[in-house]
Amino acid sequence: MANVLDIKRRIRSVKSTMQITKAMKVVSAAKLRRAQDRAMAARPYAQMLTNVLRSLVNRADVYDPQTGEVLHPLLEQREERNILVVVVTADRGLAGGFNSNLIKSAVRFLDTKKAENIDLELIGRKGRDFFRRRYPMQNAKEERSQRIRVTGESVGLLNKPDFETMQHIAEDIIGRYQREEVDAVYVLFNEFKSVIAQRLVVDQILPIEEIGEDDVRQAEELSTEARERLAEAADSAGVSVEAHDTTAIDRAAAKFATADVDYIYEQPPRELFRSLLPRYIAVQMYRAILESIAAEHAARMTAMDSATNNATDMIDSLTLTMNRARQAAITKEIIEIVSGAAALS
Repeated sequence: MANVLDIKRRIRSVKSTMQITKAMKVVSAAKLRRAQDRAMAARPYAQMLTNVLRSLVNRADVYDPQTGEVLHPLLEQREERNILVVVVTADRGLAGGFNSNLIKSAVRFLDTKKAENIDLELIGRKGRDFFRRRYPMQNAKEERSQRIRVTGESVGLLNKPDFETMQHIAEDIIGRYQREEVDAVYVLFNEFKSVIAQRLVVDQILPIEEIGEDDVRQAEELSTEARERLAEAADSAGVSVEAHDTTAIDRAAAKFATADVDYIYEQPPRELFRSLLPRYIAVQMYRAILESIAAEHAARMTAMDSATNNATDMIDSLTLTMNRARQAAITKEIIEIVSGAAALS
């Protein structure tokens, strides 16, 4: 049995760790609230852009009436030979199984695409570190050395997300699709509706099949145990587990262009699609980034709450062990005193 002094040192060490985990939990809870507010602030713009495109599709020709070709290459459907997969992970750890679950989901999705050539665009340090150890890093214009390769990475983007940076990434992806370097684009991220309403999804963003509808190709829901842990952590941190009420926003956006009339467009449909569709793709990717950030902070808050609880249990166990060690030492001293006195008598 360890002596009392060693156990006291260990208790102090665990208490110091518990203070750190408590602070990290509070920080993650505050960042989660801000991430939720940021995602909600971007929703009206995304909703209105979606409704503008829906109105355009309903009132203008998507196909050229003379040639029968689609008016924008982002609407063109092709056989999948080369695909691009954007994997969104976090830059830091200490978030429980957040990053490992995303990476496992990505690996499972790649296993379903054994006949296609795959380019990986990695957003986040954890995903970058994992896939760079397994697949070569190549420029998209270089001759392919393996069926799966890494063609781009973005580290630090989740710390300060902004739409302009995401738009540059989206423009590069759109350019590769228009040049027919890739035939489909998928985004793998953690979809976040509320603290307890999350799932890992693989969303196809190109080609665009239906405006405003998520084309989910793979989805993994949270387990009941995981939802309960998230709910407990959120309750102790004072974070609401309810999804934001977006009824008013959705109702206001839905009123746009609902009149049963035909509009006269100043620009031809081809130019309107050329201007709006790339921005629509950028908004879709920006949404994935914002929801991933919120999900990361929720996962870290839960992980730190579990670490704090485990530290409390460990302190209780070490305190009990220390008391037993102290009691054993006192008992030994009493026995030695009694035995010495008996020997002298």
